[in-house]
Order: sequence, then structure tokens, then C-alpha cells
Amino acid sequence: MVNKTLHYWDPAFEDGVININVGGLRRRLSSSALSKFPDTRLGRLLSCDSEESILQLCDDYDVSAREFYFDRNPGFFLYVLHFYQTGKLHVMEELCVFSFCQEIEYWGINEFFLDSCCSYRYHERKLESRHHNWDEESEVSSVDTSPDEISDFNHDLLHYTTLRCGNLRKRLWLTMENPGYSIPSKLFSFVSISVVLVSIATMCIHSMEEYQLVDENGNTMDDPVLEYLEYFCISWFTFEVTARLLLAPDLKKFFKHPLNLIDIVSVLPFYFTFLVDVTMGKEPELGNLGKVVQVFRLMRIFRVLKLARHSTGLRSLGATLKHSYREVGILLLYLAVGVSVFSGVAYTAEKEEDVGFDTIPACWWWGTVSMTTVGYGDVVPVTIAGKLAASGCILGGILVVALPITIIFNKFSHFYRRQKALEAAVRNSDKKDPEDSDNYPSQESEILSEAFQRDDISDHGDLTRRILPIH
Repeated sequence: MVNKTLHYWDPAFEDGVININVGGLRRRLSSSALSKFPDTRLGRLLSCDSEESILQLCDDYDVSAREFYFDRNPGFFLYVLHFYQTGKLHVMEELCVFSFCQEIEYWGINEFFLDSCCSYRYHERKLESRHHNWDEESEVSSVDTSPDEISDFNHDLLHYTTLRCGNLRKRLWLTMENPGYSIPSKLFSFVSISVVLVSIATMCIHSMEEYQLVDENGNTMDDPVLEYLEYFCISWFTFEVTARLLLAPDLKKFFKHPLNLIDIVSVLPFYFTFLVDVTMGKEPELGNLGKVVQVFRLMRIFRVLKLARHSTGLRSLGATLKHSYREVGILLLYLAVGVSVFSGVAYTAEKEEDVGFDTIPACWWWGTVSMTTVGYGDVVPVTIAGKLAASGCILGGILVVALPITIIFNKFSHFYRRQKALEAAVRNSDKKDPEDSDNYPSQESEILSEAFQRDDISDHGDLTRRILPIH
């Protein structure tokens, strides 16, 4: 089709008419109409002086017939013709707003040429589409099967293919990591949760005087039954940490994972205090070091965080707080400002009444309790001005807390569904090999293969229009 004898090409156009063929729609345009808009694609054709410059603007051309071919939407070209005739552009309702933007960008027509009857509607639809797309992207990024996490998960599974007894180790690792993977994993999760609850109950009961024994020297001793339960719980926690460490596909990721760090922290205090007791004696003989040992024993309370490994809600809460630090910071800032303002007002109104508002720092406690709507009632204003300040503090606290909480709750919902999607991917991990995760044909590839097997598609333009429907 391309005629390489360019000496027939005359930019002056003796008859002033060129032929434009867009997707089979053939129209004649005068060079005078095109010259009014030299920055458009068709207007730039008048200044072309070589084959390369022509092919940069159109898909094909015939010099002898003075005809240029464009593989674009022929329906939209009618609007382009109207633009060259009137200088005004109208919106094509059949196209979505972003497809319309792509078309006018291709033809080199600026949004400035939109007629007044279409301009407001066009920009309104464009703004609505952007908000809608932002919501969809936000939903997909945090809900839709978590592609990055699933990709990392499949990448971790690939490590087992190079290890000895890799398949067995993979199944054991999945059994310990995901409670919904199989029936054995549910049983393991149930036992682990039971041991955590027993450990917490043992620690709480040990603080009660009825279960505290005293030896001949007056030193406090642990109840033998509670001590044996503690040893059993620590043995189970140690087994969990050791097994996960031996079965982990990547040791670097293992030590970076927050849940694994919680497991390690939950057992370290016991071994530290046990080592101190064996080597240096009991707490009363240690002095200041004994207080450190007591602090380490109190760290056993962190065992309750082990429940996060078996609870989708707790993991979602942790992810929400991690990704909501801006909202949490705004919440704390609002509370700090409100507490400072209302504490100063309450101090001014109540400082002479001797009811606990003696200093501004003392009023901060009252302001914090009131702003968070807790209301202990240990310190209350008695004057009218103080009660008005308290009313404003309570109402302001409701508004201050409610605004960021809504955003945090929405993120929690997203991360909860994201965790559920990731758990579903783990449960389905045995249904296909990780190596084949990228080999599943997409819907578009299936359409392409079927199309090329048939002979009813004449050109790539028809194929593109079948795959990408007009909005």
C-alpha cells in the first residue's frame, strides 16, 4: 500500500482535498479546514515531507490516491469531522470518559475545544470516574487475594523443592503456620491455643495469696502443680519455636516476622530466670538483679499475643495499626490539643474550689478521662463554668475520637478480608504447583488463541475491538 515514490507528494494540495480512511469509514477533508488546527494529528499531515514523518502520524497511506489510513474507532471519527467543520468538540456518550480522553489525545485535540453543552458533563464524569477508580484500587490493593503476599508465599514454597524431604517439610510447615490448612492443622491450633490459655491462667493464679507457699526461711515458693504446668507450657512453646525454626523456608524472613519474634520473647524470660536461679540463687538473694528477674517474669504476659497466630482478627488488627499510624497520630494530636485546651479552662474555673484542679498537670488527667468519655468520677467540677467546660470536653471528645476511628475501622475490614483471602490461597496451595502459577492462561489469551484459530477475523483492529469492548 505504501508508495515510496515521494515525488508525487505535494504538500500544497492542488485540489485542496485529502482522503481519510478510519476503520473503513472514508471521508474527504479540505486542507483549509485542517490548516486551522495545525497542532492536531491531521493538521500536522500538511507539513510532512517524508515517508517517516507520514508514518509517524498514520498507520498507512497511498500517495497517488492521497489517502491516509487510521486504525481507530470510526464512530468517534465523526465527532472529529464535526470538530474540523465547526471548531467545537462534543462528547461521545457511547465511550467511557477515559476512552474518550485517549481518543482526543490521539487526534491531538485539546479538552479546551469542548463545547459548553458537553464541557460540564465531561468533567463531572471524569471526576466521578477518578473517585470510583480510586475506591476500586484501594479495595483491590488490600482485599483482592493480596497478589504480592501470595507471590511471596509461592516463592517460599519453591525453597522446599531443593531441600531433602521437601514435600514433607512443606506440609508440616503449612500445618503449623495456617490453622485452616487441614484437619491436623486445626487440631494443632486447638492444642496451641489451649496451652496459651493454661499458661495465662497459671500466671494469674500464681499471683493469688492462696496459692503462694512459704518455706522455712519465709521465702515465697511456687505451688508444685502450677510449677509443673508452667514447665509443660514452656516445653510446648519451645517445641513450637524450634519446629518452626527448623521447618522455615527462609531463616531471614523467620526472624523478621513479628509472630515469630513474639514466640521467642514468650520463652526467653523463663530460661533467663531459670538460669539466674540456678547460677546465682533465688530472688531475695540477688538484690537489684532480683527486680530484673521479676520484670522478666512479668513479660510472660506477652504469651497472650501468641493467640494472634491462630486468630485472623488479631492479625488484621496488627496490620491495621501498622498501616494506620497517620490516623492514630491524628487521633493522638486531636486528643492532646483538646486535653490541653479544656484542662486550662477547667483549671481557671475550679482552682479556688479545692476539688482536685489545683494545677494544670493535675487537670490533664481529668481532661484525658473526659475526652475519651471514660469518666471515672474521681475528679469533677462543681462550678457552672467548670461544668460547661466539662460538657464541651465530653462532646469534643466524641467528635475527635469518632472521625479517625471510621477510617481505621474501614482499613480493619479491608485487612480482615485480605487475611481471609491469603488463608484461602494457603489452603489451595496443594491444588497446583507453585511453578505453574504463572502458566495459567488468562481470559484474553484464550480469546486470542481462539481468534487466530478461526478465519473470520479480517484484521487486528477487529480483534482488538472484540477483546476490548466499548464502554
